[in-house]
Amino acid sequence: MNSMGQPTRRGIGGFADGIKYFFQGLGWVARHPRQWLFGLIPALIALALYIVALVLLGTYAGDLAAWVTPFADGWSSGARDALRFLLGIVIFGLGLVLAVITFTAVTLLIGEPFYEKLSEHVEEDMGGVRKAADIPVWRSIIRSVRDSLITLGYVLLFTIPLFILGFVPVIGQTVVPVLGAAVSGFFLTVELTTLAMERRGLARKQRFAILRGDRSPALGFGVLVFLIFLIPFGAVFAMPAAVAGATIMVRTRLAPHHPTQDQTAL
Repeated sequence: MNSMGQPTRRGIGGFADGIKYFFQGLGWVARHPRQWLFGLIPALIALALYIVALVLLGTYAGDLAAWVTPFADGWSSGARDALRFLLGIVIFGLGLVLAVITFTAVTLLIGEPFYEKLSEHVEEDMGGVRKAADIPVWRSIIRSVRDSLITLGYVLLFTIPLFILGFVPVIGQTVVPVLGAAVSGFFLTVELTTLAMERRGLARKQRFAILRGDRSPALGFGVLVFLIFLIPFGAVFAMPAAVAGATIMVRTRLAPHHPTQDQTAL
C-alpha cells in the first residue's frame, strides 16, 4: 500500500517502476539543461575531493598495511611483503567501495542549496507542494550531517561483511555482488529521497519506514543509480537526474500526499 492506502506494485513490477523514475528524472533535466549544469557544480567539487583522497590512500596503502601488521616484522621478507601487498590492495579496495557509497551523501551535503533548488523546481514543474515549516540553515546542516552519519553506519554494518565475503570462492563472485548492489542501491535511495521527504516534514525514521514499506521501487531506482555511479564520471553527470528522479518518485509514489509536520526539532 502507498501513503494514500492504495495498492502498489511490488516485486519485479515495483522494481521496474523504480528504474522508470530515474529515467523520468533524466528526461526532466534534459528538458531543463540549466538545472543539469547547476547540479554538476557540487558533484564536480566532491569528485575532486575524492580523487585527492583516493590518490593519498593509494600512495600510503602500503604504509597502512605495515602499520596494522606489526606482527609480521619478524617474518621472512617474501612472506611479509606478500601479506602487506595483499592487505594494501584490500585497504584500497575498501576505500573505493566506501567512496562509491558515500559520494552521494557528501555531494548532497556540499551541494544541499543546489539540489534543494533543483528538487523544488521539479516539484513546482509538477504542480508544487505544501512545504513543512522552514528551519534555520545551521540546524538543517547539523541534522543532515547527523542523518548521513547514521545512514553510513547502517551501510558499513552491511558492506564490511559483504566485502570480506567477496574473497570467498564462488559466493564472492556471484551472490555477494548482487547483495552488495542491493544494499548500496537502497541506501543511495535513502540519501537521494531525503530532500523531497524532508520537504514534507518527514523525519529520518519516517523516511526509512516509507522506503522499507515500498522496497521494490527503492531498490529498482537505487540499484540503477549505483550501477551508473560505478561508471567513471557517471556519478557526476547522473547526480542531477538522480535528484530529480528521486523527487518524482517521492511525489508520485512514496509520499504523494503525506501530511506535513513541524520540522523545528532536531
